[in-house]
Amino acid sequence: MATVFVSGALPGEGIEALRAAHEVVQDEGGVRSAAFEACAGRVEAVVALLTDRIDDALLDRAPSLAIVANVAVGVDNVDLRACAARGVVVTNTPDVLTDATADLAFGLLIAAARRIAEGDRLVRAGGFTGWTPTFMLGAKVHGATLGVVGFGRIGQAMARRARGFGMHVLYTQRTRLPEGIERALGATYVADIDELLAWSDFVSLHCPLTPETRHLFDAGRLARMRPGAILINTARGPIVDEAALAVALERGPLAAAGLDVYEDEPRVHPALLACPNVVLAPHLGSADRTTREAMANAAVANVMRVLAGEPPITPVA
Repeated sequence: MATVFVSGALPGEGIEALRAAHEVVQDEGGVRSAAFEACAGRVEAVVALLTDRIDDALLDRAPSLAIVANVAVGVDNVDLRACAARGVVVTNTPDVLTDATADLAFGLLIAAARRIAEGDRLVRAGGFTGWTPTFMLGAKVHGATLGVVGFGRIGQAMARRARGFGMHVLYTQRTRLPEGIERALGATYVADIDELLAWSDFVSLHCPLTPETRHLFDAGRLARMRPGAILINTARGPIVDEAALAVALERGPLAAAGLDVYEDEPRVHPALLACPNVVLAPHLGSADRTTREAMANAAVANVMRVLAGEPPITPVA
């Protein structure tokens, strides 16, 4: 029986299977909690959240650690090199959250385009005095051009949703996909991101956070977006310079934005909070019950296999 540390509460039945086979230590405080410190010397597995920083210092305190099972598709909270140097397996939970995240991204797109959050606030404040032809005009979604930055599983799922709305889809990433996949998705490859911005009415971010993508959308890049464009970010907060985004929303060229992730979560830049034309969600990308249970179960399955001496299902490193 191994000791497994679980960061916070997990939905679904997977945690019970883990308890039946191993000693489980669970704490909402994550890997910085006193509960983790108390078991660090003997812990063999950590079920980690994005808020848990797995770095050299933590690994030094956990010499028996065999696996870090991240309950997310991204692993930017984990020092992969440090884990590899110690032989610690790192896993993630791809696939199961693809549709949920794409659903939310497209929901933010529609909400930002049609000013739904603004309208909700206005009605609740008693400001709705009746319909007029020029009242709260937004942007048309059907027939518009969507530029997708990062065309992995979630980016492609976003493209499928866009096709249902009759949108034209452009995508950019380092490697072009085979023509057959492009045809199936109705997507056109644009090698240069700034060229994609010049053509796109909506831009949706689905790239990982790396040193190269940190502040990929800074003041200069935001200024190159089309007048009236709308930016959606359900990827990682630091991909966008929030201070620059607030300026672009206030002064142009952006008409609106929809955000589910932030540079310094849970803090949101005060200037963004003051922008009426940004829709702000509290990191809900994968937050439907079915998806979150599947993510938790996938992480548990990886832990069970590695502790049994078997290869993980979804290894990252």
